Amino acid sequence: MKTPQENIPALAESLGLKELWFKREDLHHFGSHKGRSIPVMMDHYIHKEGKLNFVISSSGNAALSATLYTRDHNKNNPDKKIKLQIFVGTRVNNAKLARLQSLTNESISITQTAKPKQAAFAMEKNGSTHSASSVQAGSPQAGFIFLRQSTDNLALLGYYELAKELDHIPNLKAIFIPTSSGTTAQALAESFQNLTQKPEIHIVQTTAVHPIADSFQNPLCPTFAETNNAPNTSTASAIVDRVAHRKFAVVDAVLKSGGTGWIVNDDEILIAIDLVKKISGIEISPNSALSVAGLTLAIQNGKKWDGVVVCLITGM
Repeated sequence: MKTPQENIPALAESLGLKELWFKREDLHHFGSHKGRSIPVMMDHYIHKEGKLNFVISSSGNAALSATLYTRDHNKNNPDKKIKLQIFVGTRVNNAKLARLQSLTNESISITQTAKPKQAAFAMEKNGSTHSASSVQAGSPQAGFIFLRQSTDNLALLGYYELAKELDHIPNLKAIFIPTSSGTTAQALAESFQNLTQKPEIHIVQTTAVHPIADSFQNPLCPTFAETNNAPNTSTASAIVDRVAHRKFAVVDAVLKSGGTGWIVNDDEILIAIDLVKKISGIEISPNSALSVAGLTLAIQNGKKWDGVVVCLITGM
C-alpha cells in the first residue's frame, strides 16, 4: 500500500530548507512503517513454509501491524486461520496497549511480562498447546515463528517498495529515519544504491537508546557528550533495541549514502512535535517526531541540502 508524500513548504521555510516532505507512514493500512515489513514476513512463512502460528515481542508498531495483518488474513481465509501471540513489556505505552487489546480475538492474544523477548524466544522454542490447538503437533504448521525484524533478513524486503516510492520525489537529497533496530534504514540505504537517486540516509535515536548512532561518532552531534548521564527511558518509546544486531550493516549502508547518525533528547522531541503542529497543523507522535528533531539538530550544526529532505513519519 502506498502512503502519502506531502510537501510541507511552511515548515521548510521555518527550518531554512529549500524543500521538506513528510512520508506519511502513519497513514499506512497496517498502522505504521512496520506495515511494510511484518506482512511480507508473515506472507512468506504462511505461503512458502506453511506456518500458521506467530509470536512477536513488540513495543507497539510491529505488534499492531502483525495484529491487523492477522485479522485481515483470517477474514479472507476462514479455512486457514493463523494465530498470533503478542508479548509486551511492563513499560509499554498505555495507549498502544489499549489499542492492541481492542483488536484481540480468538486468534490474537496479548501477554504483558517483564521479559517479553525472552517469552517470545521460549514460545518459538517450546511452543504452546493453547496457541497451537488448531494444528496437530509435528505437522509443518506446528511451532511458532518469532517475527523479529532485527535478525530476519526477510524484514528488509518490504522496505524496498518504500524506497521506490520515495525515489519518485524529485531532487531527493536526504531522508531522516527514526531508528530502533535499523532495519528500515538498512533497507532504504541498500535499495537506493540500485535506484535513480542517491539520497543521504540519516538515522535518529534517543538519548536513552542509541547503540547504532554511537557508532558514527558524529562530531556535529553535541548530545553524544550528554548520553552518559541521560535517563534510560524516552518519550519516543518505540526505540528499544539496545543490542542492535544490524549495527554494522546499518552503519556501513548509511555511511555509503553520505548520511550519519543523530541522537536527540526528550526536549528536542517535544519541540519538534509542537513545531510541526503549530506550523503545519499535523499531529505526530514522539516516535515520528524523532525524524524532525534529528533534522533540526543537523540544520543547527550546519548541514545544508540543495534539494528535498524527507522526514519519515513512522507511526504511533
